[in-house]
Amino acid sequence: MRKIFEAPQFLQMLAYSCLSLLIIPSSVTAQDEIPLDYKLLFEINFDDKIALDDFVMTDPKAWRIGNSDDNRVMELYRKSEYEPRVRSPFNIAVIKDHLFGSFVLEVNVKQTGQEYGHRDLCFFWGMKDASNFYYAHLASAADEHAHNIFLVNDEPRVAIAGKTTAGVQWGLTWHRVRIVRELSEGTIKVYFDDMTTPIMEATDKHFTYGYIGFGSFDDVGMFDNIKIWGEPVEQERALFH
Repeated sequence: MRKIFEAPQFLQMLAYSCLSLLIIPSSVTAQDEIPLDYKLLFEINFDDKIALDDFVMTDPKAWRIGNSDDNRVMELYRKSEYEPRVRSPFNIAVIKDHLFGSFVLEVNVKQTGQEYGHRDLCFFWGMKDASNFYYAHLASAADEHAHNIFLVNDEPRVAIAGKTTAGVQWGLTWHRVRIVRELSEGTIKVYFDDMTTPIMEATDKHFTYGYIGFGSFDDVGMFDNIKIWGEPVEQERALFH
């Protein structure tokens, strides 16, 4: 049994074993339809939610069910009181009780902070524990620590994208993000509004199955209409305690 978030005040323990081998399709891109052998594994829009019971957070007090245009959303509204063991994002909400391998993720997002170079939202996958995961950092401007795909592997985050852009224009509006992870080739593609051309691409095989989450390095924002397709992952247990 391994801790996801190591600070004692958080609700987070991961316990799972014995993942079955799966046959993964050879390629998945956002230009294609969802692969026929993928199923809708997780979906939530928060409209009928009064609490975020489907998630475990680095700091539950930083998250709430919020409102945007008379619509209920998952809102990160303040910085989390959390200190990661290695340099990596502070604000994370992870879908509990679900492991994902190859997947297609789509989510609506709205960045609600002030404009500056590192104004960001983050998307996490392949998470094994608090110090082992991938994340995409979408920011207003790119540099060596911003707007890239990062690997956290028991060491401070390292940028791994072979392709990226100069940044995204958040404004004060909603945007659509799509992330495509394909295990057999190790490919990662990130799309922002335009679902035909990725803004980031990477190839890496450090982590396979793991948890998916949402958040920010140290900013605020909203998340809604989350959908994740993939092949079902068989396991004895996939539980946070």
